[in-house]
Amino acid sequence: MDETERIVETSKLIEEDGIENILRPQSLDDFIGQDKLKNNLKVFIEAAKKRHEALDHCLLYAPPGLGKTTLSHIIAKEMGGNLRITAGPVLERVGDLAAILTNLSEGDIFFIDEIHRMNHLVEESLYPVMEDFKLNIIIGQGPSAKTIKLSIPHFTLIGATTRAGLLSSPLRDRFGIIEHLDFYSTKELEHIVNRSATVMNIVVDEDASKEIARRSRGTPRIVNRLLKRVRDFAEVREGKITHTIAKEALNALEVDSAGLDKIDRLILTVLIEKFDGGPVGIDTIAAVISEEPDTIIDVYEPYLIQSGFIARTPRGRVVTDTGYKHVGLELPKRDIVK
Repeated sequence: MDETERIVETSKLIEEDGIENILRPQSLDDFIGQDKLKNNLKVFIEAAKKRHEALDHCLLYAPPGLGKTTLSHIIAKEMGGNLRITAGPVLERVGDLAAILTNLSEGDIFFIDEIHRMNHLVEESLYPVMEDFKLNIIIGQGPSAKTIKLSIPHFTLIGATTRAGLLSSPLRDRFGIIEHLDFYSTKELEHIVNRSATVMNIVVDEDASKEIARRSRGTPRIVNRLLKRVRDFAEVREGKITHTIAKEALNALEVDSAGLDKIDRLILTVLIEKFDGGPVGIDTIAAVISEEPDTIIDVYEPYLIQSGFIARTPRGRVVTDTGYKHVGLELPKRDIVK
């Protein structure tokens, strides 16, 4: 299955670069949700600015679409530095890292997305940079090889990851600020709908914003994507987004009242109908729905678990009573443990 075709896909699609930049908040005050994280960052940023120092290196971990990249933009703006963005898999050689680091200026922000996927040789060369702002470069080969140390301007590294457990301990320990982003509440997503609608110059009824928010899987990226698609229906029908239009559009997109799409519901029904609700191993689930195990773990599973539709046990995945009720199937007769 190609998850990029899903309307509720949490990873950013290529065609969304433009609209995401337009809708992206420009300051911590404009950033909706994540109040504890924002308050901490405000203190850390203000303290660093008073000391005229670069902000400590930051690690942001969360599922895709919750605002890690947006926060890196905001931090760069608040600190008054330039932002340089790359991704872990892109940094294949130490030379790739050196090319970026040597072009940084004092106080700049270097953002590495999916930092857990970085080449281990590149990662190891990053350790002295994070600690002492020195990059060790080996010139030549064999007995004549020499190591030179390049001084790097004091900068802030922001690492973003969807799987913090895959980070090596030496790398994780070198981050002074480690923060987790939570899924957003429906109320917070309503505020995001209203803010984005204002930017997009479309009128949204209060009930419509609630409907879009509660089907957005606690994720701002999805709420903005659904808003764009609902806007298309509204412009063809009435010119504004009403509750009726929102429900019609979201039903047409096969996003149900809990934010599940047809693939999510397929996983639930497969677990129930073929395996009596589980427990089932992740490899078995992947084989049945023709998907990679890592994709299920990264893309589908987090929201199903967070919403209480499935549970992860030592023996495998199990559909909860809530999951049975959601797909309209009869609850199993389970033995009562006394």
